[in-house]
Amino acid sequence: MAMTTYHPASALSLPRAAVLRPALTLLLFLALLLGLLYPLAVTGLAQLLLPVQANGSLLHDSNGKVIGSALIGQAFHGRGEFWSRPSATAGSAYNGGASGGSNLGPSNPALTKVVAERIAALRAAHPEQRGPVPLDLVTASGSGLDPHISLAAALYQAPRVARELKRPLAQVETLIAAQREQGWFGNAQQARVNVLQLNLALRRLVAG
Repeated sequence: MAMTTYHPASALSLPRAAVLRPALTLLLFLALLLGLLYPLAVTGLAQLLLPVQANGSLLHDSNGKVIGSALIGQAFHGRGEFWSRPSATAGSAYNGGASGGSNLGPSNPALTKVVAERIAALRAAHPEQRGPVPLDLVTASGSGLDPHISLAAALYQAPRVARELKRPLAQVETLIAAQREQGWFGNAQQARVNVLQLNLALRRLVAG
C-alpha cells in the first residue's frame, strides 16, 4: 500500500493576499475598537457619571484656583493648620514623582531614631496631650502620598490648632467631626479625615 507524504508547504499554497487581507482587516478592526472606540466610551461615561473623580478629584480654593487633589497628600507645617502623615518620598516630602516608603525595617536604628525625634517634636508642639502619640503621626506610609490621617491624629492636633487660631477647642473638634470619613466597610476604628479638605474647611472657618 502506497503511503502519502504530507508536505506542509502544499497547505500554504494560497495567494499571499488571501492570507494578509483578513489579518490586516482584523488588526485594523481591533485597533479601532480597542484603541479608539473603547477608550472614548470609557472616558465619556466617566465624565458623565463621575466627572470630579475622572478629572483627578481636584480641590479649589475660594478663588477657584486648583490647590491639590483629594487623592494625593501635601506637606503642612503651619502651627495653625493640621499636619499630614510623615512622608519618606525621595527628594522631598509628598513627591508625586517618587512615591515610596523608607524601606526601613522595625528593628532598624535609623527608624527608631527618626520616630523618637518625631514624637519629641509632637509632644513639644502639643503640651496639652499626655497620652500616646497616634502612630500615623510618626510613621510614613508605604506610598508616602497618603492624603488622610486617622481621626485620632486629627483630634490630637486639635488643641494646638485651636490655640494658634484663638478658637474654642469644641469648634475645631466639630469641624473635624464634619470632615470625618468612615473606614473600610464602615469600620469606626479606621475613621479618618482628609488633611487638605480639613485645612480648607479650617480656612473657611477663619475667613468667615
